Amino acid sequence: MSTVASEPAILDGKCPTGPMAERWEQRKRDLKLVAPNNRRKYTVIVVGTGLAGGSAAASLAELGYNVLSFCVQDSPRRAHSIAAQGGINAAKNYQNDGDSVWRLFYDTVKGGDFRSRESNVYRLADLSRNIIDQCVSQGVPFAREYGGTLANRSFGGAQVSRTFYCKGQTGQQLLLGAYQAQMRQVAAGKVKMFSRREMLDLVVINGVARGIVTRDLVTGAMETYAADAVVLCTGGYGNVYYLSTNAKNCNVTAAWRCHKKGALFANPCYTQIHPTCIPVSGDHQSKLTLMSESLRNDGRVWVPKTQGETRPASQIPDDQRDYYLERRYPSFGNLAPRDISSRAAKERCDAGYGVGMGGMSVYLDFADAIRRDGEATIRAKYGNLFEMYEQITGENPYQVPMRIYPAVHYTMGGLWVDYNLQSNLPGLYVLGEANFSDHGANRLGASALMQGLADGYFVIPYTIADHLATSKHEKVTTDHPAFKEALIESRNITERLLNTKGRRSVDSFHRALGKIMWDKVGMARTAEGLQQAISQIRELRDEFWRDVKVLGSGDNFNQMLEHAGRVADFMEFAELLAIDALERDESCGGHFREEHQTPDGECQRDDENYCHVSAWEFQGVGNQPVMHKEPLSFEEVHLATRSYK
Repeated sequence: MSTVASEPAILDGKCPTGPMAERWEQRKRDLKLVAPNNRRKYTVIVVGTGLAGGSAAASLAELGYNVLSFCVQDSPRRAHSIAAQGGINAAKNYQNDGDSVWRLFYDTVKGGDFRSRESNVYRLADLSRNIIDQCVSQGVPFAREYGGTLANRSFGGAQVSRTFYCKGQTGQQLLLGAYQAQMRQVAAGKVKMFSRREMLDLVVINGVARGIVTRDLVTGAMETYAADAVVLCTGGYGNVYYLSTNAKNCNVTAAWRCHKKGALFANPCYTQIHPTCIPVSGDHQSKLTLMSESLRNDGRVWVPKTQGETRPASQIPDDQRDYYLERRYPSFGNLAPRDISSRAAKERCDAGYGVGMGGMSVYLDFADAIRRDGEATIRAKYGNLFEMYEQITGENPYQVPMRIYPAVHYTMGGLWVDYNLQSNLPGLYVLGEANFSDHGANRLGASALMQGLADGYFVIPYTIADHLATSKHEKVTTDHPAFKEALIESRNITERLLNTKGRRSVDSFHRALGKIMWDKVGMARTAEGLQQAISQIRELRDEFWRDVKVLGSGDNFNQMLEHAGRVADFMEFAELLAIDALERDESCGGHFREEHQTPDGECQRDDENYCHVSAWEFQGVGNQPVMHKEPLSFEEVHLATRSYK
């Protein structure tokens, strides 16, 4: 599908055929190339400088393309990829414990509850091995065994140790590797860096993405940039829930504005709730803090067996503790996948067995691991995470158990892309968390970093060349009328926000939206609740545009205006997320419909009616979007009931 249709259509993911293990090599053979002496003639815009954006910009510039790189922060080193803690998956099988490319592929398809595209997942598993070699050569300080070999640990949804890590700072160290590579190209003159710029619109000419509109967040100036292709690497939309583990800068604006220009939005209802976050402590909070899933390697999750227990954890004997993950999922225990672990924690707390403030926490206890291995060993593995927990809560996790509860963390949905990572709009490529392609209905831990780097280092350099080599579009500049029209549209939104002059703060609207989303479109969803959410979102959006108060002006530094623009987009996007959740009348992965569960509370899929990608076409604010379907087929990993017992 090359252009957006006005009627529902069957989408083609343009996946290669033939043996699964040979498909990526086959695609690379089929792709057209751009000769080295011609690459300097092309300009590529890369929006975002996290792992996907940083690695893409560095790789494309290294090949000889002219890259314009846009960073919403003051430095790429502040991209949210830096917050990833526990590790990155790769099928190296250094532990000789039965891992393989096929096993990582299988675990990922199963972990996503059979709602991902097999061809993409196999490519990701295969490329995972290259990522580690790339990062080691960049000097990323992965943990090592005594003999010098790279260390591995386990993550949820796997029965092997395949996660490479740098204590609890893996995202930071990987980002520094990509940052170094990118800044080398800045110094070489092949990457031009634009910091403190926020993308406000996509410029589409004759159905092809040809540039963007940005706002300089320091001066307030609106700017336009033209290119031969646009690569979007702007992360996920978890902050639509207000409270999430995402940085406050994370937003849906760039992806949503692309959607409004014709890019299809796929599976927005697939949102991931992470089971090990520091619980909410009051209304003063604007975000939540993640405790790495790696902690579940040594920490045991439990609640008291007595409802309403008030004794300190140390005074509750072992036989009066319910290690409920070990009880319910003996094969995986505390390393059950995130969606399953999150719902299990919610079930225990809802049943009255929770601990802490309001009984809305469970324990993550390291006492057994400390007795077994010694505090020094645990400190070496997780020291910075324990320090962070103590700074936030005032409790020493070496002496008392951590208290954790699920929170919004990652989003598996995103803009629809084909196997080449190109959206339905030619020239618009979408990488990392911003696309929908690899994780299905639930992402396994330590796979986000893997996908971002695979997309940026090893996929986009091949696939974008095919577009550039086969496109015969004339060169355009920002003098083209389409740029002026997009600039006017962006200015109109800003002026409307500033001229509303209501009484309520932007943050109060964001909090109200987040409460609707968490209560009605959170860990457990019902048809009635989703219908209520859609109605409430529409009412809140109308009130937002009647009564929001945005101080200051648009021609200088104005963080309230930044926030207002993002919340305005969340108000529109939230409706689509709820519509998608209502339409998908099944349970799968992170999308749990209470009407569809097994007798023991697990997801009950409907493969006959919902084994497809739902890709939505924008029809105007408040109008019912059009859903296009991409059927999913499973040749290597056959459809089965997902079980971790």
